[in-house]
Amino acid sequence: MPMMMPLTKMITASLLIALASTQAAAQDTPDDGPSLDAIVDAWLASPHASRSSEAFTHWHEEGEIPGTCAVCHSSTGAVDYLLGEMTQPGVIDHAVPTGTSVDCVVCHTSAASSLAIVPFPSGETVDTFEESAVCTVCHQGRTSTFDVESAVAGLEDDVIAGDLSFINIHYAPSAATLMGTAVRGGYEYDGKVYKGQFTHVPDMNGCVDCHRPHSLEVQLDNCTACHQGVTSFTDIRTTTTDFDGDGDTTVGISVPINALHARLETAIQSYGMDIAGTPIVYNVGSYPYFFIDSDADGIASDDESIYPNRYQSWTPRLLKAAYNYQVVAKDTGIYTHNPHYALQLLYDSLESLSEQVDVDMTGLVRP
Repeated sequence: MPMMMPLTKMITASLLIALASTQAAAQDTPDDGPSLDAIVDAWLASPHASRSSEAFTHWHEEGEIPGTCAVCHSSTGAVDYLLGEMTQPGVIDHAVPTGTSVDCVVCHTSAASSLAIVPFPSGETVDTFEESAVCTVCHQGRTSTFDVESAVAGLEDDVIAGDLSFINIHYAPSAATLMGTAVRGGYEYDGKVYKGQFTHVPDMNGCVDCHRPHSLEVQLDNCTACHQGVTSFTDIRTTTTDFDGDGDTTVGISVPINALHARLETAIQSYGMDIAGTPIVYNVGSYPYFFIDSDADGIASDDESIYPNRYQSWTPRLLKAAYNYQVVAKDTGIYTHNPHYALQLLYDSLESLSEQVDVDMTGLVRP
């Protein structure tokens, strides 16, 4: 008697077989492509299938996922959104049951394959993603320049406002950073010019040109024909400009981005201590990310990284810089998606803080 396929794989395989009869598959494979088993295995190993992760279990006690979260944290919500009018980016007007992940049906439907125009939190729409449009529905962040501007409107730059709180772009906002100033995912300072959509070589501008469509793994071998000798995406650099002033332009563009990011964290801490009057510390893995640094040691301990200890001494200037710090932190591939946009956000945030605290801008170059 043949061994039975695990239940999860049976359900997924049945779904794929049914979907294959339609012309809706946004990521259909050719006849000589991977087998159905290989596709299922790749998806099961991906974050999209990880039903036990926080991304899909966060609402288990409530038993339902609110419409503000359901689009990206359940297949039911995603399908409902794609079939609807998409009047509010990433939001539907009803809750959905828990228990799903990002299943095959999200991308392999007529609604996904015909999706051409994607709304972003800034109010802008983008029609250049083509077959990758469905990916950008969830990987666009939840906020923009305008959310920050609205929060600080009418307030003095360096005066603590008790009703201000940290504004979080949310996770993996790669489509927003890729589009740059076209959708204004980062906080863009007045009077500055910002990089637009990061474009690459032909046939290498969509999500699935770099990410395998089911496992989501990045494909470095697609890049090494031009970027010879690199062993990691972090090694890639296409400019000889010394952005961080260290004199080394042979390293990947990720290095100066990380250098300015670290320098911005230091500047934020200096501003918190010297101007806001309350030490501030960041923890990338704990909401709402910025906390009171009770012992002023610059390290977010477990005891400090709790919601009741959240940072609340926000001024408009500090909020803007912290927002951009989070944008770069949450798009872990920003050095690939739009490196110059990242450097511009970091440089401008440092420049702004330098008006109030000592920030060494020596040698820094804005793209």
